[in-house]
Amino acid sequence: MDLGKVVGLRTLSRWIRRWSLARQMLTLQIVVVGVTVAGGVVLTFLQTRELLVEEATGKARAVTVSVAGSPSVLAALGDSAVLQPYAERVRRETGVDFVTIMSTAGLRYTHPNPAQIGHPFLGTIAPALKGETFTETYTGTLGPSVRAVAPVRDGDGTVRALVSAGITVEKIGLRLRGQLAGAGLVGLLGLSTGGVGTYLVGTRLRRQTHGMGPGELRRMYEYHDAILHAVREGLLLVDGAGRLTLCNDGARELLGLYGEAGGRHVTDLGLPDSLTELLASGENRTDEIHLAGERTLVVNVAVVRSGNRSLGTVVTLRDHTELQSLTGQLNAERGFADSLRAAAHEAANRLHTVITLVELGRAEQAVAFATAELRAAQQLTDRVVGAVREPVLAALLLGKSAEAAERGVELMISPDTDLDDIGLDERDLVTILGNLIDNAVDAAMAGVAPARVDVRMLADETTFLASVADSGSGLDAATAREAFRRGWTTKGDGRGLGLAMVGRSVRRLGGTIDVGGGPGAVFTVRLPLREKGI
Repeated sequence: MDLGKVVGLRTLSRWIRRWSLARQMLTLQIVVVGVTVAGGVVLTFLQTRELLVEEATGKARAVTVSVAGSPSVLAALGDSAVLQPYAERVRRETGVDFVTIMSTAGLRYTHPNPAQIGHPFLGTIAPALKGETFTETYTGTLGPSVRAVAPVRDGDGTVRALVSAGITVEKIGLRLRGQLAGAGLVGLLGLSTGGVGTYLVGTRLRRQTHGMGPGELRRMYEYHDAILHAVREGLLLVDGAGRLTLCNDGARELLGLYGEAGGRHVTDLGLPDSLTELLASGENRTDEIHLAGERTLVVNVAVVRSGNRSLGTVVTLRDHTELQSLTGQLNAERGFADSLRAAAHEAANRLHTVITLVELGRAEQAVAFATAELRAAQQLTDRVVGAVREPVLAALLLGKSAEAAERGVELMISPDTDLDDIGLDERDLVTILGNLIDNAVDAAMAGVAPARVDVRMLADETTFLASVADSGSGLDAATAREAFRRGWTTKGDGRGLGLAMVGRSVRRLGGTIDVGGGPGAVFTVRLPLREKGI
C-alpha cells in the first residue's frame, strides 16, 4: 500500500478516536443505515429488472404464439397488404414494440417500419424452422429487444412461415427507471427516518456520556475502579429500591460481606438491625456511630437526586474502632484529671479553713479537721489501690468515685474485691467497666435516695468476674434482652451506644454478660483468662 495512504488512514483513525463516543456512534449508525438502504435499493433494482425482463419475455412469447396460431395469418401468407395492418393492430393492442411475420427464408412480410418489409429478419430463426418456439435478446433494426420466435404451421404441421414479437430493452429500461424512482423515494424516506432516529439516539447517548470519548470513558472507569479498590474507607451505593449496586473492598472488610453482594436488598445482607435500618431509610445521615461485628463505624449517608426524583444513596463507612477505644480510655483519664482538679480545689478550700482556724488560735481544731480530711481521702485511695492492683482499672475507679461523689452518688468497692494484673486488653476493660459504671451512676441518680453504685471484681486462674449494681429502678426481662442493642437507652437522648460497645468488647474477649435485678440493675461480666506462660 502507498505510504501516503497509510499515513492518511492513520491520521483519519486518530482524528476519529478524538471524537466523543456519541459522535462515533452517530457516524457509525448513519453509515450502517446508509449501507443498508443502498443495499436495499440495489437489490430492488436487480429484482425489478429481472421481473420486468421476465414479464416482457412472457408477453412477447404469448403474442408470438397467438399470432402464429391465427388462421387469418396462414391464409394471407405472402400478402403484405393484408398482414401489415393486422400485425400493426396486434402490436398496438398488446403493447409490444414489433410484430414481424416472415417467410421461412426470413424475409419480412410485416414491420413497424414499412421500409423494412421484404428485407431479411435480423435474429435467430433456425430453432423455429424446426418447429420450436423460443425467446432471445437480440439487436435488430429497433435496437436491442427481448423477442420470441414461433413457427406458423399448416394443417399437416409443416412450417409455412415464422412470427416474431418483441419489446425493446429501451422500453423495459423506461419502466425500470419508473420503478426505481419509487424505490429510491422509499429508500430516501428510510434513510431520513434512520438518520433522525440515529440522531436522537446519539443526542441521548451524548447527554448520558457528557460528550466523552471512548478513551476518556475507559480512563474514567480505570480510575474509578482503582480508587474503589485503593481507598480504605468503605463505599456503598444503594438504589431507590434498597438494592446494593456497588460495594468496594473497604466496605466488604468493614461489614464482613463475602461473596456476591451486588444486586441484593440491604435487608438480605445480614447486617446489624441498626445498620440495615439506616441503609434502607433513604435519608441523609451525618457521622452516626454504628457497630458491625467487632468494629465501631462512623457512617454517613447522602441522598442522590435528579430533580425531584431520588436515585438512591451514597454511604461511606470509616473504621472508628481504635479511636473509640482510645476515646473511652481518654475519657477515663479525663475524668480522673477532672477529679484531681476538683480535689485540688476542695483541698484549697480546706487548707484555707485550716489556716483560718490557726489564725483564730484554734490549732487543735485545725489539726483535727485536717487529719479527718486526710484520713478520708487516704482511706478511699488505699481501699481502691489495695484491692485493685491493675493500674489502669485503679485509676478508672478513683476517677469514677470522685465523679460519682460530685454527682451525689456513693460508689462503693466491694470488700471482697481482689484483682491483680489479669493480662486482658486494658482498652476493653476500660470500655466495659467505664460504661457500666457511667450507666449505673445515671440509673442511681434517677432512683430513690440514697444513690449508690456497688462495684465488685474478682479473678481466679481461669475467670475474671466483675459486677456493677445500682440503686435505680432496675430492668425488666424484656428490657434486659434489648439492653445491648445499638440505640437502646433509658436516657431519652438517642445515644444508646455505651452498652452496645460493652457487649462488643465482652464478645471480643470471649466472655459473657448477664443482667439481673436486686432491686436495681446488676450487670455481671465473666471473661476467660489465658493460662500464664501459654
